[in-house]
Amino acid sequence: MSEPRLHDVLIIGSGPAGLTAAIYAARANLSPLCVEGFNAGGLIPGGQLMFTTDVENYPGFPEKVSGQDLMLRFRQQAERQGAELITADAQKVDLSARPFKVWVGEDENELHLAKTLIIATGARANYLGLESEERLKNRGVSACAVCDGALFRGQDVVVVGGGDTAMEEASYLAGLCRHVTLIHRRDEFRASQVMQRRVRNNPKITVLTSHVVSEVLGVEREEVTGVRVRDLATGAERDLACSAMFVAIGHTPLTDLFKGQLDVHDNGYLRVTPGTTSTSVPGVFAAGDVADFVYRQAVTAAGTGCMAALEAERFLQAHGH
Repeated sequence: MSEPRLHDVLIIGSGPAGLTAAIYAARANLSPLCVEGFNAGGLIPGGQLMFTTDVENYPGFPEKVSGQDLMLRFRQQAERQGAELITADAQKVDLSARPFKVWVGEDENELHLAKTLIIATGARANYLGLESEERLKNRGVSACAVCDGALFRGQDVVVVGGGDTAMEEASYLAGLCRHVTLIHRRDEFRASQVMQRRVRNNPKITVLTSHVVSEVLGVEREEVTGVRVRDLATGAERDLACSAMFVAIGHTPLTDLFKGQLDVHDNGYLRVTPGTTSTSVPGVFAAGDVADFVYRQAVTAAGTGCMAALEAERFLQAHGH
């Protein structure tokens, strides 16, 4: 077996954070290797934006852009600047000593060594698990009101969830849409009292507790026309007309690779030093949604990707690049 290659910067993940890090590291003449993924955690190269049809809030695209086209441009830019990309999943890492070890490929058959590591594996939105929901994703089913809410301006929509995020999404959508119905399976909310009051006092929001969505309607028309809800107390079902369903039941950060090796928050997201992308292991940086459970936007992910590359460059200079 050939000797493993040693990289100044190795990046795991290829969403906006990973590819921005690749662009900046390449421009710093660090010859980054980006392990862009293949199908880790249900995500594909390019990250969550690959499942998004129209992106209207990324700066520089006044006419909107498809998520796939935006990520293709990111990728092309990274390659043009000199980044190397591998279309495979990182299967195992060893962060106990530098250089860090990263095994790539289904059989962990390719070992790479890295002086610095940038983790940009992202997070996966949680969904209800309905077949109809799956078939209508990006056709009215969304996990991001800020991303897609404006597409349903002046229409009736549904939000599913009971935490602060669900409350924020409902409040945000109430400013755009005709009416919002917030559906929660329990009779009590996990959200803070302040957020609950804001929602309950909004005349454009109806709260439906102890209900679940049993089906998303409109599969045959390839667009959401409503949801079927079931009353958990009585078992009775009824249909609610709506143009979109926003699922706000949390995200799962893709951190399994790093369990036991990096500090995480109670919610599983990688812990970084505030104001930086530095993790608990010197020389390992985390960018994008794998460490961000507050903003979760493409533009903020790209920003932290830039930060991670600059911090990796400074780390290398300080440790005898």
